[in-house]
Amino acid sequence: MSPTRRTTRRPLARRRLPSLAVVASLVASASACSAEEWSRGAMPEPLTHQGNTMLDLWLGSWIAALATFVVVFGLIIWSVIFHRKRKHSDQQLPPQVRYNLPIEMLYTLVPLVMVAVFFYFTARDETEIMKVSGTAPVKVKVEGFQWSWRFTTEYQGKTVVVAGVPADLAKQSLENPQGPQLVLPAGSKVEFLLHSPDVIHSFWVPAFLFKQDVMPGFNNRFEIDTLDKTGTFFGRCAELCGVDHSKMLFSVKLVPQAEFDQYVASQAGGAQ
Repeated sequence: MSPTRRTTRRPLARRRLPSLAVVASLVASASACSAEEWSRGAMPEPLTHQGNTMLDLWLGSWIAALATFVVVFGLIIWSVIFHRKRKHSDQQLPPQVRYNLPIEMLYTLVPLVMVAVFFYFTARDETEIMKVSGTAPVKVKVEGFQWSWRFTTEYQGKTVVVAGVPADLAKQSLENPQGPQLVLPAGSKVEFLLHSPDVIHSFWVPAFLFKQDVMPGFNNRFEIDTLDKTGTFFGRCAELCGVDHSKMLFSVKLVPQAEFDQYVASQAGGAQ
């Protein structure tokens, strides 16, 4: 092998290494997801009945998108295979369909029907998710401020206030959750009232599969029905609200009803 060829091949190999490393990292990241996570479309396991509704909408949208992908690319591959030019000497154009009225109507109606179906299911589920009955036994006032949260829980005439300070994301763990902790009963209905005294924040618990803006001058409301699951789950601000936005961490702890009753009785009237 000549020196010239040797010197040109080595830089090419070096240029390929970063690309191979990126591909390897993507494959490793994809394989890290469990089969259960893939079955949920990479979404967290829902902790509320409303979360189950959103998960069904999410999965249904993906199924429809994949079906569309299969049909479109199937037609493209079919056209490439069966309608390609077979003779190099034949310069005649294939039959043109630009003035084919039935096909043009099909091109128009099919997308309209797809959009209408998506709109129907989205509007139906959004109406159900945003419905507030006003009968929740637990009411939580959420106040997002620069740069933490204040939770005021009202239950059976008793009030528990939990106020936080900017947290450290580097120290976040299930054993040591950072920021204020909101304690809620499992298997119960909870109503949230959201407000901000300064700028727009966003109340987000990934396991709720839901987030809602926390705005000054306007109170947002929503209601959840927690499932019979217990544990500690992370939450954060999902709106870029300023310099310490990343420190607006909190956690939600779901406990059995008896433990929640004891918690309210012991903490009522004081601020944590």
